[in-house]
Amino acid sequence: MADYGKYGDEELIEMLREGDEDIMDYLLEKYKLLVRKKANAMYLMGGDTDDLIQEGMIGLYKAIRDYDKSKEAAFSTFAQLCISRQIYNVVEAAGRKKNSPLNNSLSLDIRDEPGAFGNEFESLVIHMANPESVYIDRENVERLEEKIEKTLSSYEKKVIGLYLNGYTYTQIAEILEKEPKSVDNALQRIKAKLV
Repeated sequence: MADYGKYGDEELIEMLREGDEDIMDYLLEKYKLLVRKKANAMYLMGGDTDDLIQEGMIGLYKAIRDYDKSKEAAFSTFAQLCISRQIYNVVEAAGRKKNSPLNNSLSLDIRDEPGAFGNEFESLVIHMANPESVYIDRENVERLEEKIEKTLSSYEKKVIGLYLNGYTYTQIAEILEKEPKSVDNALQRIKAKLV
């Protein structure tokens, strides 16, 4: 492996794009400590620090893949942002309990085999959502959709739609051919209108 320490990160990424694939391993190793630090600062419901480290490494990989030096930001800054965002999105998704029915349920595929579920299971417990909370959630979603339709401008509707689909401020700005600050301002207005 070449002595990559004498090059700046931005130069290394250029060299990587020119075909030196060993640089990917070098950068992943170089920023691994930062990933661990960020992962240790967060808590993942139903997971552990190793899961967060893995997500942070995915964020780092995306930073290396997507870095654009023409945006005039240092790679280290961009990498920190990508790592934090990847970890935060996973923690936030786990907090939503979206997959709770899948994670807390047992299969209904029962066979006539003795001990199919092990001796500790005397009976099959099926996780079911509380019908009342399902109804209330549905009402809340309908109210929010109605509020979005009535109070947001067409531009704000486009911004919130893209934002909820996981696009970053920069990506939304590129798609809508606006400045990132315009997207940020729109999201601030949206938050104020929907609270």
